[in-house]
Amino acid sequence: MLGAIYIGLSGMNAYSKGLQMISNNVANLNTLGFKSNSVNFQDAFNSGGGGLSYTSGFQSEQNGNGVRFGAPTINFGQGDLRQSDGDLDLAIQGSGFLVLLDGGRTYYARTGQFTVDEAGFISQQGAAERRLAILDSNHKAVEVNVESRRISPPAATKLITFADNLSSTATDAVVSSLSIYDSNGVKQVWQAKFTAVGATSPGEWTVTVTDALGATKGTSKIKFTGGVIDPTTAKMTITDTPSGADPLSVVLDFSNGVTSFSAGTTSSLRASAVDGNGVGTLSSVTIDGDGQVKLTYSNGKTELMGAVALADFRDPQRLERVGEGLFERKGDGPIQLLASQQQGIGKLVSKQVEASNVDLSQEFGDLILIQRGFQASSQVVSVSNDMIQQLFGIRGQG
Repeated sequence: MLGAIYIGLSGMNAYSKGLQMISNNVANLNTLGFKSNSVNFQDAFNSGGGGLSYTSGFQSEQNGNGVRFGAPTINFGQGDLRQSDGDLDLAIQGSGFLVLLDGGRTYYARTGQFTVDEAGFISQQGAAERRLAILDSNHKAVEVNVESRRISPPAATKLITFADNLSSTATDAVVSSLSIYDSNGVKQVWQAKFTAVGATSPGEWTVTVTDALGATKGTSKIKFTGGVIDPTTAKMTITDTPSGADPLSVVLDFSNGVTSFSAGTTSSLRASAVDGNGVGTLSSVTIDGDGQVKLTYSNGKTELMGAVALADFRDPQRLERVGEGLFERKGDGPIQLLASQQQGIGKLVSKQVEASNVDLSQEFGDLILIQRGFQASSQVVSVSNDMIQQLFGIRGQG
């Protein structure tokens, strides 16, 4: 009977720990990235005890010794993705974990809100020591720092590409507002005027390039045959010597589909691309649709720094919680570092965070079962105690 009391107590103790686990799950209902724990119970079994025991033909060593609270398993099921305002708020749709580096320690997280700190690292908000990792050329996880890339250097214009139609029945056409940059990033505005040579040379045009003050920068001729540009005249070069900068040599390229068919007096000829840029300052750091860290500058230029590292574990149950939605790896199990959507890894999405995956209906169902289990175990203790009291009340007869 004393054994029954201890068995009942083991049930009460195990169900108390189960209640604690459910309480923790419910309390983290709105914790970003939280993964619920599953409650597990295991029977306590004694095989071949060495003490004195009473037997009556049964295998007494096969009797159970109660229950114990089993090691909880983490439910890594997907939580809902919710929109957020931060450009560096990240979540993963599918499997995988973000990699955070903190000195000699590595943490893993399903979601996170990040910012560019004072040192230029992309770090977790409120914990600058935990830095988001990207993949380097060797596919290793390294910290990402934008400090050395806050300025986009100037680049001189070298190529202007034209497209569309120069009407063969028009007498002239103008393509204006061509932004030209020298090696110091100083901007000039050019225009290209096209003048038909006339009946003496049909299909031939004089091209005159001038600056904003009307000064001529260069002139040349282009020619069309049957509406298609003559390859020998499809490119022309304009040179210039801006003050305090390297000499300019700008190619005007008409070979990319420029035509000359009749369209009245209206020409749709335009500059489809002009390279070169002035000095730019870093205006935003974002994560693009491919999971790459993207830098955008005030001069319109962009730069990719690398793919955000996502960790893939063969057995996620080997991860250990360390709080704040973070995990650490226990032991030396296999791990892969991949970019977004590689080899079955999930898709990294920005401006979203992953909500808790706690299922309230499941938790309340488990809560009822635990309550009933605790009541039943306490009843066993009560009945066993009553039987012992009855035994103590026996008096000798005769």
